[in-house]
Amino acid sequence: MSASSAPSGSAAHPHLASGLLLASAGSIAFSGKAIIVKLAYRYGVDAVTLIMYRMLFALPLFLGLAWWATRHQTPKLAPLTQRDWLGILGLGVTGYYLASFLDFWGLQYISASLERLILYLNPTLVLLLGWVLYRRRIGLMQGVAMAVSYGGVLLVFGHEALAGMGRDAALGALLVFGSAISYAIYLVYSGEMVKRLGSMRLVSLATVVACVLCLLQFVLLRPLSAAEVAPEVIWLSLLNATACTFAPVVMVMMAIERIGPGLTAQTGMIGPMSTIAMGVLLLDEPFTGWIVAGTVLVVAGVFLVTRFGRPAAGR
Repeated sequence: MSASSAPSGSAAHPHLASGLLLASAGSIAFSGKAIIVKLAYRYGVDAVTLIMYRMLFALPLFLGLAWWATRHQTPKLAPLTQRDWLGILGLGVTGYYLASFLDFWGLQYISASLERLILYLNPTLVLLLGWVLYRRRIGLMQGVAMAVSYGGVLLVFGHEALAGMGRDAALGALLVFGSAISYAIYLVYSGEMVKRLGSMRLVSLATVVACVLCLLQFVLLRPLSAAEVAPEVIWLSLLNATACTFAPVVMVMMAIERIGPGLTAQTGMIGPMSTIAMGVLLLDEPFTGWIVAGTVLVVAGVFLVTRFGRPAAGR
């Protein structure tokens, strides 16, 4: 093949620049969620109330996205069956309600940096679930990479525990790890449904389920007077719902359409670094060699897991 006829990188990905920009912006926006939650906790609000406000503001946005995905997406999507609705309910509970609530709850006890590193372990959890549920073999390099990733998290966790957080750090890390497991279950079981329903429609409807559950949870667990919060909490929740929930979902989906799931996932490695930077600048969280070393180990391990592994289910 001549040099003139060889495909170039830009020809293979005609929307490479816009795809990378969307993937980067989406990853940074997702990472900002933890920062906003930590800022809101300074005003005395609890996890149940805070996630209620986030989902209250996000609900109309995802309802609109579900309507658009159903009516205007090309090619036209098939009508939903009863089995589809049951699947959407299950994925909404695991992928967005439980994962979000455990994450918000855990952020009461640990730093935003540690939270993001734990959530970034998600590809390793998908790999482990594939082994447990489907007996998919885990290769030697994958096993080593996973050990490196978990070693990085333990390094940062140990630093926070020794810094005086003790049992709080253990509880927070456990809650956020539960959030990561819940979202990994969503990824494992969403693969076939994405093919049938379309990614935008599935994500929007599953998020609507989570929004309703978070609102119901508040009504059942808190008096209505608990909704009286500082104005700053309202504005932070609105920012969380739009800039850190709805917008990144759309941006990441658009990035996947342009550059594919693999390159989008690799670009997402900017997430932990952006969380650490925002945590230092906006929350006055410490920036130490322990955090740097742990972040390097986690990012390197996850990169190797995704490089040497099969594509994660649901991606």
